[in-house]
Amino acid sequence: MTLTTSFNGSTVSHQTFVLVGIPGMQERNSWVAFPLCLLYILTLFGNLTILFVIKTEQSLHEPMYFFLSILACSDLGLAMSTMPTMLGVYWFDAREISFSACLTQMFFIHSFGAVESSILVAMAVDRFIAIRNPLRYTSLLPNTVIVKIGIAILSRTCCLLLPIPFLIKRLPFCRSNVLSHSYCLHQDVMHLACADITVNIVYGLIVVISTSGLDVVVILVSYVLILQTVLSITSHRGRLKALNTCISHVCAILIFYIPMIGVTVVHRFGRHLSPIVHMMMANVYIAVPPVLNPIVYSVKTKQIRQRICKMFQ
Repeated sequence: MTLTTSFNGSTVSHQTFVLVGIPGMQERNSWVAFPLCLLYILTLFGNLTILFVIKTEQSLHEPMYFFLSILACSDLGLAMSTMPTMLGVYWFDAREISFSACLTQMFFIHSFGAVESSILVAMAVDRFIAIRNPLRYTSLLPNTVIVKIGIAILSRTCCLLLPIPFLIKRLPFCRSNVLSHSYCLHQDVMHLACADITVNIVYGLIVVISTSGLDVVVILVSYVLILQTVLSITSHRGRLKALNTCISHVCAILIFYIPMIGVTVVHRFGRHLSPIVHMMMANVYIAVPPVLNPIVYSVKTKQIRQRICKMFQ
């Protein structure tokens, strides 16, 4: 696809965007390539292992682990939609990406992020039900309910994120075609347009509020209710046991939201910082959470840890 527009009497065409590795130090991109490749391999291995263990271990066929499976699929999707272009930039200096490919990558990055945020909400509600009504846990969350929750998550994601590529597609691009990262993001691409982007800004804000903003509120409310329930347990050991079931989920929440907040703060208030800081934060935001999630759940979940140990004995 070719983007054309008339600017100062001349026609300018952008067929591609240019991705960026280490700003101003392209000759050192290979320094980042090996760690990224290692993270990519660990992401694939870790999340595929989680999916295999949950599928083959009958005792793990419970709501909590079904949600964990969806989380692993989301992490795999995010890694596979970003890592090939990132490795291309850092390892082979393949920095050009077509407009259509950029739009596609943008959609999947934001979509998998929204799915992951939604799954964290579902897991928070799951933990509340498990602690509040442990005897009715599986009856309150049968497989049919899990499927409906999954469909609702995908439906919300598609409805909110599908318009974004079309909002970008309508814009004329007659300025620089150099992006700020080694992958495509909506907020990055739209600022290269030479037209009014108010609609994109407003819709982007609506999407953030409707996904991450709403999800954070629901998660906080869920954990307030969980703490109330835990404090009502008379046994000290019972309280610790109940809280221990939430540790993995709390870690997953921190792993997901801290890099997201960090990238947002750096973009908004860190214009004076070195471009390398922006590059590192952007790479951490994309590459680190999919690696850490399976590690956290493997270490903190006894059933998964035991099953993995049996696999490698």
